[in-house]
Amino acid sequence: MPQPRLHHVPVLRGRTVQRMAYWEWGDPANPRVLVCVHGLSRQGRDFDHFAQAMQDQYRVVCPDVFGRGESDWLPDPGAYQVPLYAADMVALIARLNVPEVHWVGTSMGGLIGMVVAALGNSPVTRLVLNDVGPAIQADAVTRIGNYLGQPAHWDTEQQAADALWAISSGFGPHTPEQWLALTRPMLRPDGNGFKLHYDPSIAVVFRGFTPENAKAGEAAMWAIYDHIKAPTLVLRGADSDLLSRDSAQAMTQRGPKAQVREFAGVGHAPMLTNDEQTGAVRTFLLGA
Repeated sequence: MPQPRLHHVPVLRGRTVQRMAYWEWGDPANPRVLVCVHGLSRQGRDFDHFAQAMQDQYRVVCPDVFGRGESDWLPDPGAYQVPLYAADMVALIARLNVPEVHWVGTSMGGLIGMVVAALGNSPVTRLVLNDVGPAIQADAVTRIGNYLGQPAHWDTEQQAADALWAISSGFGPHTPEQWLALTRPMLRPDGNGFKLHYDPSIAVVFRGFTPENAKAGEAAMWAIYDHIKAPTLVLRGADSDLLSRDSAQAMTQRGPKAQVREFAGVGHAPMLTNDEQTGAVRTFLLGA
């Protein structure tokens, strides 16, 4: 089975240089770059299937956001925040040495993409927001908060896959083989078994959300969205509890006036592991 190349980029965080990992597919000399950024508790290998489908056209780069996968864990839990992640991604793009990139961001990766795309002189020239927008539903925040950062240990990969499926069925239908392949990069050895790949401290900032600061954050994200100039595609799981249909529709009316593509039988979030989903993104990214 094809494997991506693993690289690291040094990023200044406070008074310390931290190493952020990224996975690379395709021709490393290809000037056309596609950056794919994962969700809150996930990691860059989520995009293996999608990256293989896109590497004929792109150098595909899939970072592990700090605190996840092969990237460093940060000493300050308060540093696990979207604005700081956006600065990390600007450093990554500088390392890639290209003037522009296309961006696919799932959930948290989409929020980061919105911040980077809204910057003056942004390098993001096409943007795909996968089941996320400026407004995030409170029920989804509660659901995620119930499991994020909780200690877990499994004796086998299959036990882990079963447990993760119990909280991830919104990703939509997958064969047992597909789900096990998505699960393996989520695990790290732990004694005689396995634990999750991420720093439990990523939950600290997340659990600080209240209805009041969530409302203020939503207003700020809409202001950011309104500054995006890049053509934008919004993907939505028809059963999503995070991105409402009303919010997705509002995103077609303001800012970059996004296109919206909805997928039946999927909640939060489409995993870009089937032809319908990858085809929709490919058509958008490569369109005139």
